[in-house]
Order: sequence, then structure tokens, then C-alpha cells
Amino acid sequence: MIKPLRRTLSLLLIAALVLGSLPVAAAPAPADGMVTTQDALAAERAQGDRERIHAVLAREDVREQLVAQGVDPAEVEARVAALSDAEAAQMADRLDEMPAGASVVGALFAVFVILLVTDILGLTNVYPFTR
Repeated sequence: MIKPLRRTLSLLLIAALVLGSLPVAAAPAPADGMVTTQDALAAERAQGDRERIHAVLAREDVREQLVAQGVDPAEVEARVAALSDAEAAQMADRLDEMPAGASVVGALFAVFVILLVTDILGLTNVYPFTR
């Protein structure tokens, strides 16, 4: 009579130890359709970065320089829209690093480099000398 009781208790103890040793998630995964705080902040920052870039590109002197360099401002707008969030953040940070009142040469250089890299990677077709 003791033997079946011992066997039952052993099985229960083993089951309790196995279930107790399973990893428990500290925070539940977000359900479908739910947005985490980090996702919302990242989206807000990405939108702010894109707005800063568009504000610089909307300036008339910047547009004149783009046309002088042979770049269509509409294509630049399309490329800015196609930038990943990380690339937009990097470009916006470079715009913030420019000293106040600086010429648009730095911004144009950043746009030129981004356009050149995407052209070399074959994502766009702006500069014929990259082929």
C-alpha cells in the first residue's frame, strides 16, 4: 500500500519540478494588432527624421542646388521616402550636425552620397557614370 502511494507522489513531484523549471516569460508578447511603446516611439522618431529631411529639401536654395547638380528634386523626394528608418535617422543626424547658418553644401553632399550609394547598389538609376 505504501509502494503505490510512493509511486504517485514521485510522479507528481517530477511533474511539478519539470513544470517549475520551464522558462517563464517576464512580459507577455504583444497580441496581434497591439503596438508596444518602443514601436510607437521608433515610429514617431522616424516620422520626425523624415519631416526634418523634407523641410531641408523644401527650401528653395536646396532645390536650386539639386537642379544645378543635375538631380531631379522629385526623384530626391522619392528616394527619401524609400529610405529605411535607420538611413533616415542617419541623414537627419548629419543635418543636425551642420553648424547653424551653414551653407547647404553639406546637406547636398549627404544627399549626393546617399543617391550615389543607392545607384551603385542598383536600387536606382540616377548617375550614368556608376554603370
